[in-house]
Amino acid sequence: MKILIVAITLTIALFIVPAAVNAQNISTISGKVVNAANEPLLGNVVLLAVPDSGFIKGAGFTNGAFEVPAVNLKEVFLKLTSLQFPDTVIKVQYNGQQHVELGTIVIRQSKFQLNEVRVTSQAPLVRYANNGNIEVNVANTVLASSASVSEILTRTPNVIENDGRYSVFGKGEAIIYLNGKLITSERLASIPSSQIARIEIISNPSSKYDAEGKAVINIITKMKVDEGIMGTISQYLTWSDFAGSNANTFADLSYMKGKFTLVGNYAILFGKTREVLHTIRTRPATDDYMNSDLRTDWNSKLKNFSTFGLGAQYNINEKSNISLAYNGYLENLGGTQDSRNTIITTADNSFYTSGIAKKDVLWNHSVTLNYNRTLDTLGSAFFIGSQFSHYDDEIDDFIDEKNIVNGQHGGRFLKNNVDHSIDISSTQADLTKYFDANNKLEAGAKFSYVNNTSGTDFLVAENGGDYKPDTQLSNSFKYIEKVPAAYVNYSGAIGTKTNYGFGVRGEWTNYELNTSVGGGQLISDNYFNIFPNVSISTAVSDKLRLRASYVSRITRPRYQSLNPLVVYQDPFTTIEGNPNLIPEKTHSFEAGANYRQFDFRVGYNYVLDPLDAAALRGTTPNSYVLKAINLDKGYIYYAALSKTFNLKWWTSTNTANLSYNKLTDTRYNFVMVDPKPQIYLYSSNTFTVGNLFKLQLLAWFLGDKAYGLYYDNSRSTVTLGIEKDVLKGLKLKFMANDIFHGTNASGTYGVGQTDIYYNRTYNTNYFRLIATYSFGRLTKTNYKSKATGQSENNRAN
Repeated sequence: MKILIVAITLTIALFIVPAAVNAQNISTISGKVVNAANEPLLGNVVLLAVPDSGFIKGAGFTNGAFEVPAVNLKEVFLKLTSLQFPDTVIKVQYNGQQHVELGTIVIRQSKFQLNEVRVTSQAPLVRYANNGNIEVNVANTVLASSASVSEILTRTPNVIENDGRYSVFGKGEAIIYLNGKLITSERLASIPSSQIARIEIISNPSSKYDAEGKAVINIITKMKVDEGIMGTISQYLTWSDFAGSNANTFADLSYMKGKFTLVGNYAILFGKTREVLHTIRTRPATDDYMNSDLRTDWNSKLKNFSTFGLGAQYNINEKSNISLAYNGYLENLGGTQDSRNTIITTADNSFYTSGIAKKDVLWNHSVTLNYNRTLDTLGSAFFIGSQFSHYDDEIDDFIDEKNIVNGQHGGRFLKNNVDHSIDISSTQADLTKYFDANNKLEAGAKFSYVNNTSGTDFLVAENGGDYKPDTQLSNSFKYIEKVPAAYVNYSGAIGTKTNYGFGVRGEWTNYELNTSVGGGQLISDNYFNIFPNVSISTAVSDKLRLRASYVSRITRPRYQSLNPLVVYQDPFTTIEGNPNLIPEKTHSFEAGANYRQFDFRVGYNYVLDPLDAAALRGTTPNSYVLKAINLDKGYIYYAALSKTFNLKWWTSTNTANLSYNKLTDTRYNFVMVDPKPQIYLYSSNTFTVGNLFKLQLLAWFLGDKAYGLYYDNSRSTVTLGIEKDVLKGLKLKFMANDIFHGTNASGTYGVGQTDIYYNRTYNTNYFRLIATYSFGRLTKTNYKSKATGQSENNRAN
């Protein structure tokens, strides 16, 4: 409650803080630097005195946008410097407005760069935007040593991974965007980690983003900005005492000439990985006593995990371009899944084992076609794009099941044959219209279509007999979903200190599920939702800025979660869908402040019909079914404080978060645990030791969490890395990841009369050696720069 009071107080303060009037001088200067394709550039901005060009102050920019506060002069020289373009000098004079917005500065062509030129400055890991967004640099940081996008996200501040899903601390599960376009979790594996430049964490998305999920994680890939050919080759060698070893090879190449750009990449991973789950289920009642001690060990063989992509862009003219890209992913998985389950009841003493010989092959193909056009010098733009993805998963598992019940031996053989495919297509159009420097209208529409089909043939051979179909575990399934959506969003300013935005998004969901379970079922539904959002921020001074926002979001049940299909895990554990699931709705309020290099935020989420999961009693005495369920309501309070600083030899990002989650339910016979606050600490540090090497230290701690049905034990990690440039273009890295192997997920929960303990151990404790070689040759071109029009103070969404 105290957190909520603080949030409301800060929100009110935004409207009552007076906008002080300074002297007749320039207060701040801002703008955005882009190339001819309207792609943001990176570099430095320096203020020089008039007329002697003496140094006043400077700042860096990584995404094109820059802002220099506390100028307090009538005129200055503004100098833009970068390795991507020649130096550009602009004279800026006071014109009656304290805030001078230079608009979009277009660099027509790139600067000549020699192969010998090296960037020696250390970029900060994190930047906190005025609107509450968090921008995380990946290139040239400890995150760049990750072998996959999933690994990068687990090391990103405020991002929590749980069973393949990613959440933003205090907000909840996030949806994933790639370069501003929504992608599925299946597509995530096809993104080469070597191509990622930075990650945006958008905790309060505007209406231009899909309403799914409680936050947005936007992955930004590297851009080709210089003419010529450039490429990198990287070799990752990983060894783990827990799982064994694997090798990962990356290669990417880019070429740019005139109006044409071509990029390609390929990566292959092979070796071993492992995961262990230990589960104890106990019914303590004397008349219904049961103790099940289950250990499942996944020893996976990565036969061929490959990602590959090819993309081309053609700049039709200075205002428009068209691009076409293909991305693919192959996952050929072998190995074994072994389960051992000891069950003791009042009547029986039994021991069950099952061994699964894995033979899974997954293909993923995705094609994207985009068209962009700049409409005027203010920055107005039109975009239309379409994406089609096809996923095909074939499973051919052989299962050897044995048991000893009261001294009697038994066994059977099983086959699990699955053919699963997903077709996903989406088309969207977006229009951005700038009226002046402070007023912008965004509008757009999108249509997405999903066709998810699967067929499962589960065969059983009892005691060496013939294989016969198991009608309960065999199933055919088809799910079709259509979601047309439209949005409008307006951003404006009050004076020179206050910015605001508001918008609304409408989505109509229509789905139909066909399943052979229970003799055949047709399940369908449709619903329409409206999602408003509003935000406001104001500058109290050059050093302090306050903000507040409200957004509404939805979390739809996953496709497979609705399917009542029964999936085999072990002789007494199955996974079953729930066709009665309904979407989860969230209303989120947040207030925050930026002061110097500090970022502070508090928030409150009110959740209706929260989605959860539990192990429920099965149809036989000792069986359990893992199933998704809806609870009644959820209440989440959170607060976060972050600090980043950048010295010549030390760059550090630090975060301390606190959250309190409470879930309520009247639908099931559940005993809810008493909620307790959870703490999250994160620190990432890079030390530059002269010209010798860089030392990187990353650590995070996620405290105990008590919420709803679950009590989760704390988790932590400590990762240490060292990096050195050894030859021209060759860089070596060595990393010890999760040194104390503290990332295992464990805890307890109770369902009805059953108490459950779980402990899941991941393959995160390993050593890795990385060698990266960069090559290429850039060509010399002339350049021409031009400052045109006006744009808003902050272009971040």
